[in-house]
Amino acid sequence: MFKKIPLLMLFSLVAVLPAVADEFSLLNEEKLGDFKMGLSETDLKKKVSCPLKREEEQLWGADGIYHQVWHYPACGLSFSMSSVQKSGSKSVDGITVTAPSVLKTKRGIHIGSSQQAVMKAYGHDKAADAESNKQMFVAGSIYGGLVFTFKQHKVTSIFLGAGAE
Repeated sequence: MFKKIPLLMLFSLVAVLPAVADEFSLLNEEKLGDFKMGLSETDLKKKVSCPLKREEEQLWGADGIYHQVWHYPACGLSFSMSSVQKSGSKSVDGITVTAPSVLKTKRGIHIGSSQQAVMKAYGHDKAADAESNKQMFVAGSIYGGLVFTFKQHKVTSIFLGAGAE
């Protein structure tokens, strides 16, 4: 009924599984204020009091899911929302924070934080699959993590989500 798995092959699988899980751990564990990935639209609406501007809902051929961006400019927040059905119940699959937002990451980084503070907090999480430079730093993975954008060595935006598919 069950095939025997060679011991060496089993050890190889065990060695690879933590690395795969770790690639998205920052994405899954990180928050910006009270906002995190997968938050339902119902819960999101309860947490934001600023006026909402919605972009048009679009079906993406790459994933077969409906996507829409919800902007709260007065709060410095934008949320990428997705649902499996057109006009269906949505959940957060990306968060962008800009001024005037005062939200912080779990490690205390916010708009206006120094580039040095970002490196201290997230330097050991530098993405191997993305090029960081003086204007941008990627923590976790470009496929799911945090992207910090800088101007004059200060954070001007923070994105939590997948920057690539």
